[in-house]
Amino acid sequence: MRYEVLLTAGARDDLQEIVDFIATHDSPASAGRVLDRLEESLAGLAGLPDRGSHPKELLELGMREYRQVFFKPYRLIYRVVERKVYVHLIVDGRRDMQGLLSRRLLGS
Repeated sequence: MRYEVLLTAGARDDLQEIVDFIATHDSPASAGRVLDRLEESLAGLAGLPDRGSHPKELLELGMREYRQVFFKPYRLIYRVVERKVYVHLIVDGRRDMQGLLSRRLLGS
């Protein structure tokens, strides 16, 4: 049985920001290729959401309910609840992940 993959508003914003940045600083064609690959990664979660690893920044806090998959340098961070996959972040992994995760997932 397949899972339903849902993007939070924050994840939708992340995706749009990534595409806009690449289109502006590289090319619209490159932005389209990255978008296609990110969408493939998202679609893959529908079949095997448990394949993702636990983000180390959250494991250090004892949190194991979030997982991540990569399309380098991007990280897609999500949580599985019943038959739904909620994608919370789609971010460049070179950012300050501890601060970003604290703000977006922990409300700090």
